[in-house]
Order: sequence, then structure tokens, then C-alpha cells
Amino acid sequence: MNTKTIDFSKFSSIRIGPAVEVALIENDIVPEGHLIVGAANNILVSPTPPPLMILSKDYDFIHLEEDGLHVGAATPGGRVVSFCKKHNIAHFEYLSKLPGTLGGMLKMNAGLKEYEIFNHLIAIRTQSGWKQKDEIEYGYRKTSINEVVFEAIFEAQKGYSVDQYDMFAQMRSNQPSDPSAGSCFKNPPNDYAGRLIEAVGLKGKRVGAMAFSDVHANFLVNTGGGTYADALSLIEEAKKRVKAQFNIDLQCEVVIIDTKK
Repeated sequence: MNTKTIDFSKFSSIRIGPAVEVALIENDIVPEGHLIVGAANNILVSPTPPPLMILSKDYDFIHLEEDGLHVGAATPGGRVVSFCKKHNIAHFEYLSKLPGTLGGMLKMNAGLKEYEIFNHLIAIRTQSGWKQKDEIEYGYRKTSINEVVFEAIFEAQKGYSVDQYDMFAQMRSNQPSDPSAGSCFKNPPNDYAGRLIEAVGLKGKRVGAMAFSDVHANFLVNTGGGTYADALSLIEEAKKRVKAQFNIDLQCEVVIIDTKK
């Protein structure tokens, strides 16, 4: 089994975590007892993570075939958008503003507003073979996928839209530029996590070098040298205050990776 050393304080988008040996998934062989990390854009890695694995570069591909657009699970969203622009393919413009690789996006049904990765999905290939979209349960930022995804096929409709690309760029222009793991909490039904965090007085709140951004309260940002413990204490404080004031249980969108979890 091949491995590579990944320093999560440099590799993860929130810039927190230890340097560890991570198993490489190659030739569709998935190491037992390991947890998959993609591009580490929505994860918070503790100093004591379980054994981890990552897809090798063999799964970073994109090509057009008769049955649709085939995309490897290690392919970054930006690369998909570039391909679709070049080949005049519609419905992927929003991926330009979503960090990460396809596997993670599929696992959490990533998206912006009503534009979601599952909208134009046909099928995925996992350890147990091909699964059609209607065999998978999915909803807002969640799916029933519990295996490693190797690749997916999407509908390839004509009509890349520059206007849509520009609209999505504008939607994301209010996000903080400090390192973060994206939205910290899922939006509860008919409400916004950012509004709730602000309402309980935590917008801009700092613990050590971690803070709920004063640009957008639902972004937990690392202002430089932030730690796992500081991040966790802010997450717990937000959950506690929102529960006490609004009786709403905030659900983390950031995935916390720890042997104790």
C-alpha cells in the first residue's frame, strides 16, 4: 500500500491539523479501516485522527462519452468548469465557486442555493459497482453514500452560460478570504445559520486565532496559527447559545475528524 505524508496545517483549507501518513487509493483498492479525505476543504482534523486515505491522481480525469460526462472523484470543481466552458456544456458553472473535488461534493450533495451536484447526475461508481441516481437517497447537503466514490457520469447538455458563471461569482463575493472550512453549520429549515450566530452575539467572536468571521458569521476562520481546540470551543459555544436562545440544534457542515468522534 502506497502512502504520502500530508501536513493538514498546510493542506486543509482551514489550515489546522497534524502531518500524517495517508494511504493512497489506487486501482480501486480501498484500504480497510481508513477514513477518506478529499481536498480537505470542509474538514477539521484533530491532533489524533484515525487512519486516513486519499484518492490517487488516477482519479483526476474528465472526458465526454456517448452516455454523458465522465468525471473522476479526485477532479477539482474548477477543472470541471473549464472543461464545460471549452466544450459548451451546461449546468456546471456554479462549481467554479465551490472548493474541493468531485467525491466530496457528491458525498454531501454540494451546491449553491437550488443548484446541486445531484441535479444532473446519472450514476456513480463505488467499491460495490455502479449505482444509478435513483438508488441513492439525497437531500440538502446530505446523501446516503457511505462508500468511496471513484467516478460519476453526468448529463452533458449543451449551453455553457457566462451569465450564470458571473452570477455565482457574485454570490460568493461576500465570503471571507481568511482560511476556513467553508460554511461551519448547515442552514436550519427556513432560517440561516449566519443569522442565528450573529443573533447570539458570536459574529466576530475570537478564541485564540480562531473566529466567527465579521464578514460572514457562519464562517469559522483561522486568522493565523489557530488550533483544533480553539475551533472546537467556538463550534460548541455557537451550538449552546443557539439552542438556549432559539431551541434550534445547529448541525455542523464542517466534518470533524478525530478518533474520539
